[in-house]
Amino acid sequence: MAEEKKQAEAAEATQAKVQAPVQDPQEFLENFNWTKYEQGIEQVDDAKLQEFETLVAENFVDTVNEEVVTGTVVFITDREAIIDINAKSEGVISLNEFRYNPDLKVGDKVEVLIDIREDKSGQLVLSHRKARTIMAWDRVNAAHDKEEIVNGFVKCRTKGGMIVDVFGIEAFLPGSQIDVKPIRDYDQYVGKTMEFKVVKINHEFKNVVVSHKALIEADIEEQKKEIIGQLEKGQVLEGVVKNITSYGVFIDLGGVDGLIHITDLSWSRINHPNEVVELDQKLNVVILDFDDNKSRIQLGLKQLEKHPWEALSDEIKIGDKVKGKVVVIADYGAFIEVAEGVEGLIHVSEMSWSTHLRSAQDFVKVGDEVEAVVLTMDRDDRKMSLGIKQMTPDPWTDITTKYPVGSKHNGIVRNFTNFGVFVELEEGIDGLIYISDLSWTKKIKHPSEFVTVGDKLDVEVLELDVEGRKLSLGHKQTTTNPWDKYETEFALDTVHKGTIADVVDKGATIDFNEDIQAFVPTRHLEKEDGSKLGKGDSADFKIIEFNKEFKRVVASHTAIFKAEEQRIVKAAVKKAAAAADEAKPTLGDANEALQALKDKMEASANKKK
Repeated sequence: MAEEKKQAEAAEATQAKVQAPVQDPQEFLENFNWTKYEQGIEQVDDAKLQEFETLVAENFVDTVNEEVVTGTVVFITDREAIIDINAKSEGVISLNEFRYNPDLKVGDKVEVLIDIREDKSGQLVLSHRKARTIMAWDRVNAAHDKEEIVNGFVKCRTKGGMIVDVFGIEAFLPGSQIDVKPIRDYDQYVGKTMEFKVVKINHEFKNVVVSHKALIEADIEEQKKEIIGQLEKGQVLEGVVKNITSYGVFIDLGGVDGLIHITDLSWSRINHPNEVVELDQKLNVVILDFDDNKSRIQLGLKQLEKHPWEALSDEIKIGDKVKGKVVVIADYGAFIEVAEGVEGLIHVSEMSWSTHLRSAQDFVKVGDEVEAVVLTMDRDDRKMSLGIKQMTPDPWTDITTKYPVGSKHNGIVRNFTNFGVFVELEEGIDGLIYISDLSWTKKIKHPSEFVTVGDKLDVEVLELDVEGRKLSLGHKQTTTNPWDKYETEFALDTVHKGTIADVVDKGATIDFNEDIQAFVPTRHLEKEDGSKLGKGDSADFKIIEFNKEFKRVVASHTAIFKAEEQRIVKAAVKKAAAAADEAKPTLGDANEALQALKDKMEASANKKK
């Protein structure tokens, strides 16, 4: 068939040559266009040539480098898209530049940048990515100036926010601008297309910042005005837990935020709001109060439930035993939750029969389950006082039997003051030992010199006041008073060997033993030769004063040799008196002397005559 077709075409050509008119050679040579013949161009009519030039001007673009034009996708291969821009040749663009648009198809209009009019192989080089970037900046600036909403593709997460593709430009979405509520999981937004508002453009560094929150806030502001206008105290609304702090919970009421203080979350005591609610939880709340412009709204959760005191059984009365858990401890006592939202106070004085000062921490700790007796109850004021010491018998009930006056016991030192020591004989039974009843011999200025807290001490009951619940004890009474023995041993005028222990004001001291310390006045330190005894000197001393009640002993060294002198003097005086008595004239001797004198006087008178 192909061979027959060729033969037919050859025959037609031969016939055409035969039938063509014969042209005059001279005329042909005169009209022949030798220029077109030399250039190898066939003859074209000038009118048709003009028509062709007009079509070129109307349809073909001037392919200037770095120019953005619109092209049409005419073919798509596995790797490339063929783009017709009405140039003398078609351009090729890698499909990688269209990854953002997986639905690209033949016939789509796309913006391209004429990168190179003709490369080494004569191919027109185009770039869709560069064209998008140039056009994107124009669009972004226009969107910013007109405050238009733009669509963006969240590409990935970055430090402090997200990267969003807007018109082919990588814009930054700060974490704080994603939503009006705090975002905990940024990854949930990656790969999503969202609406944004261009909020900032840095032309110098080509940076763009967008916000999704701005769009939400605009909608919320409208809702907020509507909601605020309808708010009333006591109104119950549904809200969502927006944020949890140590002092309360912020609730989103649909564009308006309100605060539930921690004390308004539950009738029971709680340590942190997360014990009651959790983030994003939906719940009903009641409006408790708000300021004049309704910008600060106080909400309540527990107010939606009946007060626990109103639900408390009417059967509970004073004297009943109740069980509860310790929820709060203070120095003055502990609060016990006997029912949800119902608490009673156990004062520290009601925790033990003991009267000496102690704190509540000595008896209970938070979380303890305790049983107590209801002491007072006021349902109107919602107050209740409890006691746990009442769970055991009062130890003072049979005090006279257990601790009669004169009985001896062993106790523990619990505390002391400047004037004495408190000793606990048993739980609830404390007695006081005055400082003067601690020792027979030691002069104690403060009880801490004699005992420490926690020491065990033997005591004797000295006085008992049942009505006043007071017990007077003594420690020294449990031992023999050594001063009874010393009263005889160191009696007046007894002489003892001693050494001057210390020189003090107006005298010196001597330690005769561990109990007896005697005082020697300065004038009694004088020795027989006139000098005085000093610290460390040993000598004999005479007791010149002994007072058992005040434990006062006064001694003297001088009195020893002074007494000897007085004895000698007294003996000499006595001897002299005796000698004088022997030499004294009798009455007869006197008469004889007088008679002799008279005779002598008479004889003298006779001679004168």
